Amino acid sequence: MPLRLRFYTLLGGVLAGLLGTGCVRRQFFQPDARLDATAPLPASADSVHGATAGRQYARHGGLYNALVGRHHRPTWAAPVAAPVLRLTSAHPGGLTPGKVGGGFNSTSLNLTGTDGRAYVVRTVDKDPIRATPELVRGTFLVNVLRDNISSTNPYAALVVPPLAAATGVPHASPRLFYVRADDPSFQTDSLRHFRGQLAYLEEKAAPTTPPPAAVINSTKAFAAAFASPEQRFAPTDLLRARLLDGWLGDWDRHPGQWSWAVVRPTEAGPATLAPLPKDRDMVLYRLDDGVLGWLIGHVFLRHWATFAPQFKNPAGLMSSGHYLDQRILNGLSRAQFQAAAVAMQQRLPDTLIARAVRRLPASAFALEGARTIAALQARRAALPALADGFYLGLAKRPRIGGTARAERFTIRRYADSTVVIVEPLATGTTAPLLRRAFLPAETRLIQLEGLAGDDVFTVEAHGAKPASKPAIRIYGGAGHDEFRAAGGSRGIRFTQESAPAKRAYDKPPEE
Repeated sequence: MPLRLRFYTLLGGVLAGLLGTGCVRRQFFQPDARLDATAPLPASADSVHGATAGRQYARHGGLYNALVGRHHRPTWAAPVAAPVLRLTSAHPGGLTPGKVGGGFNSTSLNLTGTDGRAYVVRTVDKDPIRATPELVRGTFLVNVLRDNISSTNPYAALVVPPLAAATGVPHASPRLFYVRADDPSFQTDSLRHFRGQLAYLEEKAAPTTPPPAAVINSTKAFAAAFASPEQRFAPTDLLRARLLDGWLGDWDRHPGQWSWAVVRPTEAGPATLAPLPKDRDMVLYRLDDGVLGWLIGHVFLRHWATFAPQFKNPAGLMSSGHYLDQRILNGLSRAQFQAAAVAMQQRLPDTLIARAVRRLPASAFALEGARTIAALQARRAALPALADGFYLGLAKRPRIGGTARAERFTIRRYADSTVVIVEPLATGTTAPLLRRAFLPAETRLIQLEGLAGDDVFTVEAHGAKPASKPAIRIYGGAGHDEFRAAGGSRGIRFTQESAPAKRAYDKPPEE
C-alpha cells in the first residue's frame, strides 16, 4: 500500500472514531448554497444573499478542529452575496454550453462566447472522490479527502487578478455566481453538482495581448519544444509566474495547471511558448493548524504547504512544478532569479495588496483579510530568499536537452566555471537555445541530452588548470553524434545511448 494511502487509512480510522462512522457519508455536501433554500427563489431574482460555499465543513466541534485543523472552515460557512448566473446575459451576446469537464476535484462546463472565445463555469466546492481508487470509494477515506477541501480558501482565486497583473503574469478573472437549482441549462444528470451552488465563471485560458496564434496544453507544448528549436519556451516569463506561485502559496503547479500561448514575434523567427497559469484553487492554503494536519504537511505530504507569514517549506512549496522548472529555467543565472524577485517586490506595494485582498466577499474579508494582508507583506520581504533557494535547488543537477534536430553542444572548462552553449547547427538559426555558466559550488552534475539529430559535442579547455567539476554526463540519443574533446574532458562521460526513460529530458509531462 502506498505511503499516502497508508497514512489516510490511519487518519481515517482516527476520524471514524471521532465521527462514529467507518463508511462514506451519503449526504456530505450542502443541498443548496442558500441558507433559506426552503423559500422559493423568485424567477426575477438577479442575486442571492446568505449563500455559503460549503457550510458542511464547519459542522465539527472543538476537539475535531484541534486534531484535524480549523483550516478555512469559517470562511466556507460565511454567508455571501452573489449574482444569479444566466448564461444568456453573463457575457455580452450570451454563452453557449458545451462539454462537461473538470479535473479530479471540480465539475466544470465548457462554454463558448459569441466572440469565439472559450469560457468555463466550475463549482467552487470540490469532490475529490474521482481521485480515490475504486476500492476505497465506499469507505471513510472519502470522508477524509472531502473534508480536506476545507484547507482551501473558497474565494482565494478572487484575490489573484490584480496581483498577477501587476507582476506581468497572465491571469484569468473569475466571477462568482449562484446557479439556480431550477436553471434549465443545468438539469442534465452530469451537471447536477452545479444546481443550487456557488460557481466561478472565467475565460478558459488566461487572455493575453496581442492574442496568441494558438493556446495549447503542456503535453503539446513540450512535444513541440522537443521536436524543433523553432518552438522555444519563455524562461523569464515562467520564472515570474513561479515566483508569484510561491508568494501566493499556490503549491499545486504541476504541468496540468498550465496552458501555453504560441506567440510568433516575426514570421521568420522561432515561436515563443509563453506560460498561462490556470486553476488558483490552492492559493492561501491552510493545513497545518491541527495535529494531524501538521503531520500531513510537514511529514507525509510536504508539498501541501501551508500559507503563512514565513515560507515554512519552500522546497516542498515549489516541488510540484519541478518538471517545468527543470526544463525551462535551466538557462537562467542566480542574478536573474534575484532580479526577478526584487522586481516583483517593487510591483507589489501595500496599497495593491490591500486592494486585492478586499476582493474577498465582505464576510470572508472580516474573517481572513487582516492576517492575509500581513502574511503577503511578510512573504514579499522574503521573496529574494525564496528565489535564491529556488535557484540553488535547480542548480544542483541541471538537465539540458537539445531537440530532434541537429545541435552543437559546446562545453568550455575554465578554472572556476563551466560554460555550456547549445545552438542549432542549421544555417540561418544563430540564436542559442542556451548559454550558461555553471559553478562547482552550486552544481554537482550536468546532464546533457542530444535527443535526435546528428549532434556535435565539443569540449574545450581554457587556462592552465581547467575545472573537472561539475561532472557532466552526456547522452547522445538517436542519430549519429560526434564527440570531440580538446582537453578538459576530466569528469565528462559520453554515451551514444538515450538517457534512462525515468530521467530523460524529453519524458512527456504528466498532466
